[in-house]
Amino acid sequence: MKREFAVIGLGRFGGSICRELSMEGMQVLAIDNDEDKVNEYKNIASHAVIADSTDEVTLKELGIKNIDHVIVAIGDNIQASILTTVVLTDLGIKKITVKAQNEYHEKILNKIGADQVVHPERDMGKRIAHNIISSNILDYLELSDDHSIVEVKAGEKMQGKSLVDLDIRANYGCNVVAIKRDKSINVSPSADDLLDSEDILIVIGADNDISRFEKHLVIDE
Repeated sequence: MKREFAVIGLGRFGGSICRELSMEGMQVLAIDNDEDKVNEYKNIASHAVIADSTDEVTLKELGIKNIDHVIVAIGDNIQASILTTVVLTDLGIKKITVKAQNEYHEKILNKIGADQVVHPERDMGKRIAHNIISSNILDYLELSDDHSIVEVKAGEKMQGKSLVDLDIRANYGCNVVAIKRDKSINVSPSADDLLDSEDILIVIGADNDISRFEKHLVIDE
């Protein structure tokens, strides 16, 4: 089953996450109190609605309790961000990620139940979106508009298999440029070396190819 996400706040940061999650085939509920922003994303997200996220009744009616992961990306309104996080915590949302405006805001969010606090000035929307999709995706760096490098944990799907077995280049068009194991890094991995679930692979390729690689080998079912 596809995982379900909600993105509250469709500014530049929230919109970036909404767009990236949707491109990765995730079910996304997009929420904002600005009609123009909602209209912008109604053909991108699975559902886009105009709503006040600080209203618990409204969020219940939207079925927010059935969402796996809610991202609060509200812009400059720190009060709305905090109140929304409180409501989501009270509703028992499994995972809550919140955009912080500053260090003080982050401290408050941590105290009231946010599972992850991010600073858009430091963290790109694309990087955060990929990390949200799977804990096995450790880092994501854009090299150009359509090429990136990703750092992923081998995980159970690659456990005990070699690069020959996986044939990542032929199957997904990506290249494994290095493998980290414990404190060592192998920049010339042998095709026959067996992978451990805790190994970290550095993979480079086109964004579409990386997306296919992640879906088939990295993201947990």
